[in-house]
Amino acid sequence: MAYQYRTKSVCSRNIFFDVADGKVTNVRFEGGCQGNTQGISRLVEGMPLEEAIRRMEGIQCGFKGTSCPDQLAKALKEILDKQD
Repeated sequence: MAYQYRTKSVCSRNIFFDVADGKVTNVRFEGGCQGNTQGISRLVEGMPLEEAIRRMEGIQCGFKGTSCPDQLAKALKEILDKQD
């Protein structure tokens, strides 16, 4: 299933991704630091949602209190919460 998440307090504006069989795929960030967001996308490809959340949740970018990886973790967590 395809998802879009509107980010908050980071340079990227949106995160687009799919979830299939409990795994995150096809992650694409709109905006943000291109090298970093491409790296995140490739690293989480095929990763179970829970593992991706565990690895990225709480990462901060400067003094923003969040980051692009943290925003992706929040998006994935929302999906898991809706499944419960």
